[in-house]
Amino acid sequence: MGKVFDGIDDTLAAWITAQPMWFVATAPLAANGHVNVSPRGLDSFSILSTHRVAWVDFTGSGIETIAHLRENGRVCVMFCSFGQRPRVVRLHGHGSVHQPPDPLYDDVVARHPEHPGARAVITVDIDRVSDSCGYGVPVMDVVGERDLLRLTAEKKGVDGIAAYLAAHNTSLDGLPGL
Repeated sequence: MGKVFDGIDDTLAAWITAQPMWFVATAPLAANGHVNVSPRGLDSFSILSTHRVAWVDFTGSGIETIAHLRENGRVCVMFCSFGQRPRVVRLHGHGSVHQPPDPLYDDVVARHPEHPGARAVITVDIDRVSDSCGYGVPVMDVVGERDLLRLTAEKKGVDGIAAYLAAHNTSLDGLPGL
């Protein structure tokens, strides 16, 4: 049986930040909308307080997370241990999108390596933290991070990224992105 926490304490924060990958789940309000689950990685996740986290959101293949958060804010962030000790932690809450010149954008971006594909910062105000066994999660080794996201952003350049964002700024559910 899982455990519900009162927030993210120092021990849980250390475990969360040690995970090389996590998942973000969102959904629109419409019953026929698409649930979206996105894998995340790189050095982009920050624990801001016991009940608030953030990450740098990069230009990628879609805008679902941002579009869903702007519509309704519902979000679940899930971390899995792929190491010897099985564990799954979920952070449920309400997410918000921040862009320049928002000082929170600048604060979170400054905590991580510079990345040409940074397009927003997502914050989550957490109302539930829980863990479960993770017995079904495989044990895997991390070989390394991919550099394709950075290389693609560098190749596109500022103007190319702006054009890409303009062309791909609507979700699968027809919701606006940035």
